[in-house]
Amino acid sequence: MEKKLSIKKYNEKKKEALEKQKALKDKKDKKDKKVKKERKEVKDLQKDLHKALHKDTRRYLKEDMKKSAAGDRMSDAAGKKQHRYLSAEENPARDQEQIRVKNSAEDLGQISSSETEYESRIEGRNAVIEAYRAGKTIDRLYVLEDCQDGAVLTIKRAAAKAGTPVKYLSRQRLDQMSETGHHQGVIASVAVYHYSELQDLFEIAQRKGEDPFFILLDKIEDPHNLGAIIRTANVVGAHGVIIPKDRAVGLTAVVAKASAGAINFTPVVKVTNLSETIQELKKQGLWFVCADMDGTPMTRLNMTGPIGLVIGAEGEGVSRLVKENCDIVASIPQQGEINSLNASVAMGVLSYEIRRQRNH
Repeated sequence: MEKKLSIKKYNEKKKEALEKQKALKDKKDKKDKKVKKERKEVKDLQKDLHKALHKDTRRYLKEDMKKSAAGDRMSDAAGKKQHRYLSAEENPARDQEQIRVKNSAEDLGQISSSETEYESRIEGRNAVIEAYRAGKTIDRLYVLEDCQDGAVLTIKRAAAKAGTPVKYLSRQRLDQMSETGHHQGVIASVAVYHYSELQDLFEIAQRKGEDPFFILLDKIEDPHNLGAIIRTANVVGAHGVIIPKDRAVGLTAVVAKASAGAINFTPVVKVTNLSETIQELKKQGLWFVCADMDGTPMTRLNMTGPIGLVIGAEGEGVSRLVKENCDIVASIPQQGEINSLNASVAMGVLSYEIRRQRNH
């Protein structure tokens, strides 16, 4: 009788413990759902806030440029008057015209077509200064040549501190680039999307339980190429793309469109020096494959483990210093009459070979 009672008591306690465990699990699930819902609401709110701020900022910038336009026109008129005076004294009119034509031609050739395809720009001195103060990522800065105004010097100091590449252009070239007509001698090309950090790429690889697989690009200036590379990187499972600050296209609207949305899922890191970045990543266990048509056929190489694939621009290829920092040089077997592939295609072929070797 006592045994039956003890069994009954045990079963009751067991049932009570299971019910308590179930209640705790239900409570945890409910809490997780609530947290997930709150996070989604916060994320949606941030998106809406970002859109609203972007809209308000653009309106403010337009109003600010309108207000400063009158003063800028007066300054321009005074500068032109002084320039005409100096030109008449120092140089014959014929020589001045030759110099003007030469400078104009140099300006037009100074910027590649890809660099003028930025669709997100900030124009005007105050607007650019505020953009730097707000911590915006500015891909490139265009400044009126020989301009020594205080505001322009402030902008140049901010650009140097942020590591922004600066190009000096004639007023005629800036006028051609300007979307508002009131650039005040300064135009900034702003990244459409935010850049990630190197550590973010490692965290993605760790989260997936995979060896790091990064794509490094050397002097890729065509936004359509960059977009296609980001798209392919996402498809083959690369954990991120690394690009240099100088002599390379950034994350523009054209790049975003060419990536077919992959830019939202594949992180892109912008670094100051590609060679130094390779050396830094080597210390963290990566080894590097450089794509070059004079290298060893890719099917003969072992391309497994933590790896960085380096792709150079069409025509120039990977620069000498970057290539010297790579561990091996890989080529793609070819049979046709043309001896080179588009940069994004070459990246895709080599990436799939790396993926194939990893899966075996």
